[in-house]
Amino acid sequence: MDLVADALAGQRRALARLLSVVENDGPEAREALARLYPHTGRAHVIGITGAPGSGKSTLAGQLASEFRRRDLTVGIVAVDPTSPFSGGALLGDRIRMRGISADPGVYVRSMASRGSLGGLARSTWEVVQVLDACGYRCILVETVGAGQTEIDIARTADTTIVILVPGMGDDVQMLKAGILEIADILVVNKADHEGADHVLASLAATLNLSGDPTGVERPHWRPPILKAVATTGEGVAEVADMAVQHLEFLRSSGAMAARERARLAERLEGIVRERLLRCTLARAGPVVYEGLLARLAARDVDPYRAADELLVAAGLRPEDGMTRAEGGR
Repeated sequence: MDLVADALAGQRRALARLLSVVENDGPEAREALARLYPHTGRAHVIGITGAPGSGKSTLAGQLASEFRRRDLTVGIVAVDPTSPFSGGALLGDRIRMRGISADPGVYVRSMASRGSLGGLARSTWEVVQVLDACGYRCILVETVGAGQTEIDIARTADTTIVILVPGMGDDVQMLKAGILEIADILVVNKADHEGADHVLASLAATLNLSGDPTGVERPHWRPPILKAVATTGEGVAEVADMAVQHLEFLRSSGAMAARERARLAERLEGIVRERLLRCTLARAGPVVYEGLLARLAARDVDPYRAADELLVAAGLRPEDGMTRAEGGR
């Protein structure tokens, strides 16, 4: 069975198996991703993030239904907390999305965070690539809900939706502003609850954002503040409209190409770092590595010198990787 060909042909069972292969990594996964890569780059990837309990999965489900009404195929990547027993996803999001998962134009994939920081699973990017290649034109990526440090989604998505709700200490979060800086669209969910107007006013007062964790500027785009009640669907069409408008802005301004370049550069560098580290440790050997750790613990060597010795043991020249400032040490 050719999983790649069958998945590209629209066979959902083959897609499910292919996603499992990709999540588990290895040579088979890399070969599959290489074959799929020419078919990618056509989906609108929308990230949905916010604190636990803010209604991310409910909004994701409602957005999926809204985009289906617009005749778009939808893939949903829901990153769930990891089970302490099996190591797999707890599948809470898939349970809450049962109403749309039966739609043949919707594919829901739950992933375990497996201890990864930043709100995403380690292979989220690869899973998004598979769904993109297999024809899903709108891909919703719901993060696990890690809070302020949850900025990896901005490096994965084209459009990032940040959800806030009244009564969850949002004022403090807005003052810190860490997660707000990644927002392309701000949504105050549960807008029918007491305190929603106060959250809206506080957001408007703190919307003068500075810095962008993605490393890519957003020229002339001021993140809009929208109200929604995801449980009833109120305001969901407006959120979908704004996501489409943001995509059009990215394409017309040239920001989409800049984001894509930054995203690919980070992915390429991450793969190189991971492979170089594995190669270095394998060539140096466990005896050298454990010895350096023991010397570090005893304060007999500093981490920079230990890294140099590890590279030399692996047959590499430490000076080749130095920056100009490091070279002057």
